Amino acid sequence: MLTIKTKKWVNGVIEAPPSKSYTQRAMLIASLASGKSVLKNPLFSDDTKYMISALRQFGVKIEKRSDCLVVHGTDGCLLQPKNKIFVGNAGTAMRFTTTLASLPKGETIVTGDKRMRQRPIQDLIDALRQLGVKCESNDGFPPVKIYGGSFIGGIIKLKSEISSQFLTSLLMCAPYARKDIVVEVTDGLVSKPYIDITLDVMKNFGVNVKNLDYKKFVINNNKKYKARNYKIEGDASNASYFFAAAAITKGKVRVKNINPKSKQGDLRFIQILKRMGCSVKNGNDFVEVRGHSLRSVDVDMNELPDVVPTLAVTSLFADSTTTIRNAANLRFKETDRLKALAFELRKIGANVEELRDGLKIKRRKLSRAIIETYKDHRMAMSFAVAGLAINGVKIKNPNCVNKSFPDFWEKFKELYKK
Repeated sequence: MLTIKTKKWVNGVIEAPPSKSYTQRAMLIASLASGKSVLKNPLFSDDTKYMISALRQFGVKIEKRSDCLVVHGTDGCLLQPKNKIFVGNAGTAMRFTTTLASLPKGETIVTGDKRMRQRPIQDLIDALRQLGVKCESNDGFPPVKIYGGSFIGGIIKLKSEISSQFLTSLLMCAPYARKDIVVEVTDGLVSKPYIDITLDVMKNFGVNVKNLDYKKFVINNNKKYKARNYKIEGDASNASYFFAAAAITKGKVRVKNINPKSKQGDLRFIQILKRMGCSVKNGNDFVEVRGHSLRSVDVDMNELPDVVPTLAVTSLFADSTTTIRNAANLRFKETDRLKALAFELRKIGANVEELRDGLKIKRRKLSRAIIETYKDHRMAMSFAVAGLAINGVKIKNPNCVNKSFPDFWEKFKELYKK
């Protein structure tokens, strides 16, 4: 358990960690490419470890160095894993390797921890079956068994209300199908910016996808990935905690290693902070936030769900009721984040109404509390920010941040230096 020390006014310069989303996608795509790729500035975290382990089981040679990953591409010629692939609670590794397992001949089983086995995957299973892949699941949940070598291609209809990672998984592997693939999205696509990240990485490795208004995606199989040296940009989701620290303490934080023109949707969090009253300054490779008195907002968070916990905590310090809407897919994350947020926010003095797809949050008298993290990295990091302004906040299982931001607590200490 970790006790957060209060800080009346923060003034810091923080280096953002590498992007988890870009790292995961670049590793899989480089594994399928022809030739040797060097991934510079990758994120070394628990999720990265699970992905590296899974890719190695498919016969991919990956060398881990101090500041890069060297990936020896297979040109799409993967081996059948000899053992079950275990991905812990890494949703990206589960969804991405499920489609990847359809390429090599033979049976592959992908499984995870208790929470991962509660996270739905039926929509991806249904899509793979339309492509000719025989696969099975536990009533729509992991573990999954994939009978590979039958990734034929064709036209598929995909439900994407729960996770954009189902679509990402299909798009990344599509160039290695026997024929072209057309994916028709049959309902509202959540987290569209994550698809933009996927298409961006694919393009950098030589494959263009035809995107028809996020409703239809066309991928030709006549172009394959080519190896390259590729630098991973900073993580906007994990930068959000430091922006929020400036907001709630009326301080100033500059986060370096951030591309202000990034395709990461979570960078839009700074626009929400501007609406709430903060001032923002953009540089070539940094974003700086200065906090002021905060106004409440009513905001649709469908395209940036990973910063909902950050916004929820920030809203504790706003003048009235903040409404977070259109984020029902948060119930299928590392924990049911809407339920968990509502419960923990009430502990520290918020009046919270839990909606089907969001939250209504209004501060009351804020007080100390022991925060349960539910082994969810984003719960730990967002409530750490609350502890800057609320005396006596304690975080249970603080090491859960290793999933996406192993040195978070070291970076967090930087806020206390001035």
